[in-house]
Amino acid sequence: MPPQRRAAGPDSATAEPRFLQVQTTTDSRAEAVELAQAAVEARLAACAQVAGPIASTYWWEDGIERAEEWLIMLKLPADRYDDLASFLSERHSYDEPEIIATAIVAGAPSYLDWLQEETRPRQ
Repeated sequence: MPPQRRAAGPDSATAEPRFLQVQTTTDSRAEAVELAQAAVEARLAACAQVAGPIASTYWWEDGIERAEEWLIMLKLPADRYDDLASFLSERHSYDEPEIIATAIVAGAPSYLDWLQEETRPRQ
């Protein structure tokens, strides 16, 4: 019998997801590492990964821009999203930073428990 996986997403079609992966980009590795570490230290995410450089192409001020960027991926319970989004908005160097969330629809139960535990505020 295969191991059971606990759903991380909604229990029904209308329920909110329980866990998210949030991503943002920066134009420097140093800023990406600093944002990742600060978010984890603040327990807004249990884990943050930095990847890059990546090649980005996007519209900005009526023109197409191309840039080398660094991707930050953060894993967290969905109920921590608003706090993380505010944190990233306040600390990010971009005027309009990418802050998007994707639902984690399933995962290893022990990993999801770890995500929950490591984002609880410590007293």
